[in-house]
Amino acid sequence: MAKKSEITIGPEAFINRELSWLEFNLRVLEEAENEENPLLERMKFLAIFSSNLDEFFMVRVAGVREQAFGDGAPQDFAADGLTASEQLRVIAARTQELVARQYRCLRESIGPAMREAGFNLLRNAELKREQKKYVDRFFHERALPILTPMACDPAHPSPRYHNRGLYLGTMLEHEKGLGPKQLFAVVQVPQVLPRVIVLPGDNAGNVSFVLLEELVAARLPELFGGFSVKSWTTFRITRDCDQELLEQESDDMLKLIEERLKERQRGQAVRLEIAAKADESIAQRIIDDEDLRGLSEEPGTTIYNEVYRIDGPLDLTGLWELYKLPGFEKFHDKPHTPRRPPAFRQQRDIFSTVSREDVLVHHPYESFDPVVDFVTSAARDPRVLAIKQTLYRTSGDSPIIKALMDAAEAGKHVTALVELKARFDEANNVSWARQLERAGVHVVFGFLDLKTHCKVSLVIRNEREGLKRYVHLGTGNYNPATATSYTDLGLFTADADIAEDASALFNLLTGYSQGHQWKKLIVAPNDLHSRTLELIGSQAALASAGRPSRIFAKVNSLADHQIIEALYGASQAGVPIEILSRGICCLRPGVSGLSENIQVRSIVDRFLEHSRIFIFGEGADAEVYLGSADWMPRNFFRRVEVMFPVLAEPLKERVLTSIVPTYIADTARARRLRTDGAYTCDTPAKKQTPQRSQILFMEEASAMGETITQLPNHGSSVEKKQSSSLMGSRVPARSNSSHRQNRSGSRKSRP
Repeated sequence: MAKKSEITIGPEAFINRELSWLEFNLRVLEEAENEENPLLERMKFLAIFSSNLDEFFMVRVAGVREQAFGDGAPQDFAADGLTASEQLRVIAARTQELVARQYRCLRESIGPAMREAGFNLLRNAELKREQKKYVDRFFHERALPILTPMACDPAHPSPRYHNRGLYLGTMLEHEKGLGPKQLFAVVQVPQVLPRVIVLPGDNAGNVSFVLLEELVAARLPELFGGFSVKSWTTFRITRDCDQELLEQESDDMLKLIEERLKERQRGQAVRLEIAAKADESIAQRIIDDEDLRGLSEEPGTTIYNEVYRIDGPLDLTGLWELYKLPGFEKFHDKPHTPRRPPAFRQQRDIFSTVSREDVLVHHPYESFDPVVDFVTSAARDPRVLAIKQTLYRTSGDSPIIKALMDAAEAGKHVTALVELKARFDEANNVSWARQLERAGVHVVFGFLDLKTHCKVSLVIRNEREGLKRYVHLGTGNYNPATATSYTDLGLFTADADIAEDASALFNLLTGYSQGHQWKKLIVAPNDLHSRTLELIGSQAALASAGRPSRIFAKVNSLADHQIIEALYGASQAGVPIEILSRGICCLRPGVSGLSENIQVRSIVDRFLEHSRIFIFGEGADAEVYLGSADWMPRNFFRRVEVMFPVLAEPLKERVLTSIVPTYIADTARARRLRTDGAYTCDTPAKKQTPQRSQILFMEEASAMGETITQLPNHGSSVEKKQSSSLMGSRVPARSNSSHRQNRSGSRKSRP
């Protein structure tokens, strides 16, 4: 029997959160470097790397920077013992390495492969006569009316550069006329125009293009008439965009969010990206204006470089425009066709199906259409009296939003919890909230100090036996667009206990109603953290008693220190623990006497791994949960989250014997976390074919037969149906009395 040792858990037992995140973004970059991926998919990963890094600076680096250079208060230590200043230094050093590697991949690998494939990025001097005419016409008809040349002198102070806006900075000179003899000036590259200007005259299968900033830079003398251009460069500022609302008071959260969105563009600069060959006088001017820290610091102080000198085009998120060009399907992943879940292939309405059996849906391998149908059918069904829905992120032209509005206009009682604080989706959600209100939907915004992150849809229907409630719970957003590119799990159920808990959850969200005794849902911030610790502790007790035990967790991130310490304790007791954490993992596996029973992997592949799966126990005694929450302090204490059980035996069996083992067997896109915090690729045994979990899931879905909607990576959808033998996620509904788990519903104070 394993015996727990008396090991003190010190800072060395934890991996720094920020450095762990950078290692995740390296795994994204490795997918761009991987020549097994189709060419335009590699380019997509380059764009994702840049987009991820933008958000990292806007939120995480901004927060650490505020600690380091704030009001002079003593700096807090991270779990691994680093101060904020020390973190900034190691973050900057590692990020500089990764950005250099990203552009090396573009220059030496993807760039040459693009040219060989017929994609030609041209400079202005390389344009042919017809191409120059086309570009001139584009500039004068579409760009020039929008562009605003801005001089920077005592009469014209430097503009407040927009967050992530792309600018041209130029040094100008003239002999006569208005203005000083020498002048620094800037022009913002318009975000309302395409970044990639596709040029005419190429043969089929080839495309030549010029970047918008190159087009504008070649015509700077026209913008600044009378001046000659001595030098120019591209540059880009990233600003602090983390909105703190906890201390704010407002009678109207909608107005408060709208005010804070305006402030986002004016936040403190946290990063300057500038062309590597930029005129040093231009670079220094921007550094001084924005109070950024460059390479030269006073002797003895922390060296923290906030200036990134880029050898290539700035802002590679613009590569998305090339990725979406039509006609180059051979350079993309093969289109994936989601299958309709077997339970929903019959002609009966969705409510009679869910009344008969719980249904588990695995996206994007199985279609998201049943989730949309759940809400749209409720909107049309005359027996449906009420719909209650959480909305964290959703898509433009959302069918779910439209169905909620249609239901309200038809006289049904419709309540929508719109989370206005969903980071970087605030503007979209403000717009949706306004539209829903106009249609007669009861719109609420949750709590000022908590984000509502749970994914719940509740339908109340008048049936022969009386009112009956139907529930959908998910690990992902109610967003048909991301449902084709994120892996998520959703559960449809008419279980009376779950339905009662769902009603109580909405009462909490809309009216602060508390005191409900949760029967099957585990809710944050009430008891998700304490119940998770209990579930981990129960496995440790089993292992200590020499009985079978197991913990499996699939999350986006693992950073909560109490959970990590509990996992260390379970490992010491002998519990085999498998963690599949796509992003951050602050747990250090493989430490003798502490975590040698813990394995940590990460899968980065074609689809974003977004589902959260939790297993506590071995064999028939295993408890299976799904949820919206990662194992992070913000999810446990600063968000409303739900972890929900999978109760029907066939569904549990599917998770335990199909879904989870397929993930664990991945040797193609899984990376294993080493004790030192680095990740290495899992490699198959000799003579074994690498197993790629996402491909296996797609093949399994294809074997199930009927397709519903062709969903390629881009372009229109194609309706298509087939018939075949089915394998299933159809299961009988559990009785209302079985699997009852009484828990305290009292709201606990935030620690």
